[in-house]
Amino acid sequence: MANKLKHNPIVGCMRWGVWGENFVIKQYEQIIDQCLSIGLNVFDHADIYGHYTTEADFGNALKGNTSLRDKIQIITKCGINMLTPNRPHHQIKSYDTSANHILKSVEQSLQNFHTDYIDTLLIHRPDILIDVEEVANTITSLKQSGKIKSFGVSNFTTGQVALLSKYISIEHHQVEISATHLNSFDDGVLDQCQLNNIQAQSWSPMGNGLFTDQNEKHSRILEAATVLSSNYNCSVNQILLAFLYTHPSNIVPVIGTTKFERIAEAKKAKDIELKREDFYKLWSASTGKEVD
Repeated sequence: MANKLKHNPIVGCMRWGVWGENFVIKQYEQIIDQCLSIGLNVFDHADIYGHYTTEADFGNALKGNTSLRDKIQIITKCGINMLTPNRPHHQIKSYDTSANHILKSVEQSLQNFHTDYIDTLLIHRPDILIDVEEVANTITSLKQSGKIKSFGVSNFTTGQVALLSKYISIEHHQVEISATHLNSFDDGVLDQCQLNNIQAQSWSPMGNGLFTDQNEKHSRILEAATVLSSNYNCSVNQILLAFLYTHPSNIVPVIGTTKFERIAEAKKAKDIELKREDFYKLWSASTGKEVD
């Protein structure tokens, strides 16, 4: 296959707080510095992570080092109202893409991160009641004020992206893509990303539940990936990421581990040139059949 630009993975922070390792400030500072030392500078957040606490925890690590902010890029998401004691006024889990909610969310994120701008803001989930013109006007205003630099969506369908794109440029689309979750390869999402120059970002890029949920599909994938890892002299995780990197849409994986060693290992996966037939070995292992 022709050589193409492969982007460094994005560092996912969802499990850094109370939803996972519950890092203290020194641990946040350490892992951020470690990531920067190997050239990884994009960190993925959402307002809801850690029941609305992880942004602020991460921000406390930035607060004591004013030069650090210019070295990193922050992605965060908004649009989900989560049921949690930290938001007692929420009566039910719901989605909200109103101008008021987006503006309040951005202001809160700016405060949490101790910064005056967010590099990338994503709408976390498609809101059934979304007013696309209202969203577009709100995002345009935030961009003009310098509070956000770029805009995108997460988990949208191709139709929802097309509708919103009529009113504002969508620069990023974060969606589940992996050897266990092939939908985006053939439902038009990755085609649309290529057509409209949208950066495709993959959450759970190594397969949600692949190593913890035992079933026939996962066993097939792990068996195929294990053979390939031996052939390419790398880890199974690297093969699973190389599977994504093989696709011409230049998928950028969001690595959700809390272990720096695994983050560093993931970066090396972009150097693996997976052969076409090996891509389809993983594809067929996932589907349980040969391609039609």
